[in-house]
Amino acid sequence: MPQPLHFHHAEEIHGDWPHRPVIRGTRHMAIAGHYLAAHAAFAVLEAGGNAIDAGVAGGITEAVVESDQVNFAGVAPILIYLADRREVVTISGLGTWPLATSLELFEREYAGSIPEGLLRTVVPAAPAAWIEALEKFGTMTFGEVSGAALRFARDGYPIHHFTAAEIAKRADHYRRWPHNAEIYLPNGEMPRSGELFKQSDLGRTLQYLVDEEASASGKGRIAGLQAVRDAFYLGDIATTIVDYHRQNGGLLSAQDMANFQVEIEPPVRTTFRGIEVYTCGFWSQGPILLQTLNLLDGYDLAGLGHNSTAYIHTLVEALKLCFADRHHYYGDPKFVEVPESGLLSAEYAACRRGLIRNDRAFPEMPTAGDPSRPAALAKPCEPPEPTHIPSSPGPDTSYVCTTDKWGNLFSVSPSDPSYDTQVIPGTGICPSSRGTQSWVDQDSPSCVVPGKRPRLTPMPALALRNGYPVYAFGTPGGDVQPQAMLQSFLNVVIFGMNPQSAVEAPRFVSRSFPDSFTPHNYYPGLLNLEGRIARETGDTLAALGHGIEWWPDRTSRSGGMCLLEIDIERGILRAGADCRRAAYALGW
Repeated sequence: MPQPLHFHHAEEIHGDWPHRPVIRGTRHMAIAGHYLAAHAAFAVLEAGGNAIDAGVAGGITEAVVESDQVNFAGVAPILIYLADRREVVTISGLGTWPLATSLELFEREYAGSIPEGLLRTVVPAAPAAWIEALEKFGTMTFGEVSGAALRFARDGYPIHHFTAAEIAKRADHYRRWPHNAEIYLPNGEMPRSGELFKQSDLGRTLQYLVDEEASASGKGRIAGLQAVRDAFYLGDIATTIVDYHRQNGGLLSAQDMANFQVEIEPPVRTTFRGIEVYTCGFWSQGPILLQTLNLLDGYDLAGLGHNSTAYIHTLVEALKLCFADRHHYYGDPKFVEVPESGLLSAEYAACRRGLIRNDRAFPEMPTAGDPSRPAALAKPCEPPEPTHIPSSPGPDTSYVCTTDKWGNLFSVSPSDPSYDTQVIPGTGICPSSRGTQSWVDQDSPSCVVPGKRPRLTPMPALALRNGYPVYAFGTPGGDVQPQAMLQSFLNVVIFGMNPQSAVEAPRFVSRSFPDSFTPHNYYPGLLNLEGRIARETGDTLAALGHGIEWWPDRTSRSGGMCLLEIDIERGILRAGADCRRAAYALGW
């Protein structure tokens, strides 16, 4: 049996209660970036499905109820703890550049940028990821887990005010393409909060996949799932996508679709204060969280004081160092030699930690380190010129985590928006535009290469103690993700907050590195602070050299955290769901 965990939850002692209640349960739990997705996942758990079935149900539902942020044909990086094996695995859930892609095309025709529209399309990976999860680790059929999503697409659902506001903010983007406008600006008008929002074409796409599975049902569950995969990657859906690309200047081919496979891979991990933290590999930005925890393990964080000047400064400077390593090293390991063990080593963290000064902030992104010689710096990799337009972090992505009575844990960050590329007519889907996270620079580890995966921002995480799961967590928000996840995790582990207080606490976000999204905006020294952080703290941070920009309280720009905590000693599940967005938790 695992050693007891002692959760002291400081706010329960001192009376600092969160805005929302902590959701508690003993049997199973679902948390998602939208309450309808949480409900869909929870219903599957109630029907006897395991955490994998429920997580897939929640993720597919997110692609309907937050389809401005998440697409059924997008990305879905997954982390799973398998209780019977006591093992953590990942499912890559990220597509590759089409084989017809050319770096020279973007250099020659688009001035080194990756334009919005079909040319930033990579192979859709989310459907393959959902099917792989169900086939290898689930117990249910595609039809059983997609029922809620199908109903919400076909019959509609009351649109949340955040989704309505995001569509309104990008109305001009949607108007560029008639099929996008038809769905997201029905009758030429922006949807209003609370009104019924339907996606009939998406409903028909989901129904087609369910019907294809049913036609193979006599051959068993696995054969049915294979029929779903074939219908998407080989059948009518693939044909429709590829034909549209061929007729409209896109690059995606039938060969790209037919040959694509997601992979089950080992995660990367580190240990922080006796807790093993896991993320997806260096094809994502997940390892930033691990590197930063390694750097911070040398500090008395509790002694610095929560959200004090010294605390914020220390975390921000550590993050800057790790974002520099991301810029210099992170990329698809199939194409780039990433020094993984060196970047995550304690020796390297100790050397990088020594570069942090208590009395001065890095004025820009620091030089990356050299893990082969931890005390040395890498050859500088020049960032772009500073950007002088207002900073606006990318809002896309959502999150789902589930756990079941058998002890399995599922953590996923599905993503891809509908405002930066075309809806394929008749399908209701936008094949993944994740190519926006590549670079048109052959010296970058995440440069455009045929068959290569872009460097992905969505980064689910989970954590174990003594081999047993204790946390799952994630958030939307592009480059905000590792920062919001770091702060919420430390709020629980270091400061003893319950999960709801941890995700509601005021946050800070550095922008002092090139953004992951084309055109890779760069704001040297910029630090955003939410309004509940003390003004005096902001003033002293500015005196250290941070470029302070204030955000409102609980702004959606600082993410939408979901955090599950498992108290093994007491057999209690606790959940926090961020009130900054539509996130919600359900447990029993």
